[in-house]
Amino acid sequence: MPVVLAQFQYPDSGQYWLRVYFLVGVIVAQCRWLENGDVSQRDHLLGEDLTGLPDLAAADQLFNGSTVASRFLRAELELNARLRTLSFGKPVRYTYNPLEYAWDTHQCYVEKYCQEGQSVLFLGMNPGPFGMAQTGVPFGEVKAVRSWLKITGAVGRPAEEHPKRRITGLDCTQSEVSGARFWGFFQELCGETHNFFRHCFVHNLCPLIFMSESGKNLTPPELPAAERDALLSCCDSALCQVVTALGVSMVIGVGKLAEQRARRALAEAGITVRVEGIMHPSPRNPLANKGWANIVRDKLDNLGVLSLLTS
Repeated sequence: MPVVLAQFQYPDSGQYWLRVYFLVGVIVAQCRWLENGDVSQRDHLLGEDLTGLPDLAAADQLFNGSTVASRFLRAELELNARLRTLSFGKPVRYTYNPLEYAWDTHQCYVEKYCQEGQSVLFLGMNPGPFGMAQTGVPFGEVKAVRSWLKITGAVGRPAEEHPKRRITGLDCTQSEVSGARFWGFFQELCGETHNFFRHCFVHNLCPLIFMSESGKNLTPPELPAAERDALLSCCDSALCQVVTALGVSMVIGVGKLAEQRARRALAEAGITVRVEGIMHPSPRNPLANKGWANIVRDKLDNLGVLSLLTS
């Protein structure tokens, strides 16, 4: 079956082939089930690709948009294209990218809350299995995403799922402690979402979640060196695009790893922005289990961010 590309005009020739690569990926996903007529394959692709990725018209609009949100989403689509060229061996057995299968809810989050005038970017490392992996939202514990952030949309499925780590999207009943702590803290502090997002935005350095054969969550530092370096090189470059698009003056890493990567990537790119850090809310961190909210509140006060959120 021949594939005909629509006529898209992109003024930035340096990104032309990257955009073509992305659009071809979407077209191929849309054509595969048409060629074989297999309903089960079609339904699988609807979950993995069609529901999870923007159609061609929407992609073209994003690539040519001038709002902060469209520039942010453009950087993420380009990161997706780069990440598709990577492969991961042992100990990684499963790799999920919620910026593909949960693009609908992720786009809702970005378009709803990514806006002009934000000065602080909270930066996480990568998704958790019951947070962003389910919802497409950083630290995206389902209850917080539905009840406080008011995010809606369809969530598909990755191409291959671990039987103990199924994606059920906004219907997921498992709570993620890190996400519940993170968004719960800012809900209690700010009350309304507007009071938080008029100054701040939240993003993850890496959109991928990695799992071993047993379903154990693997962080990027646990990958083989060559694979880790290739991954983080892509993510560092995208972070620089994101920080430039947002125009923030401060990046706050949530956890030491995110803080260190942000400091290194932005310094090497010559982007002048203040980089700080707060404790990660993970229950694996014993200190976080002894009053994470109070510790973070004091740190944000010292950084001058608390006054922004309570004024």
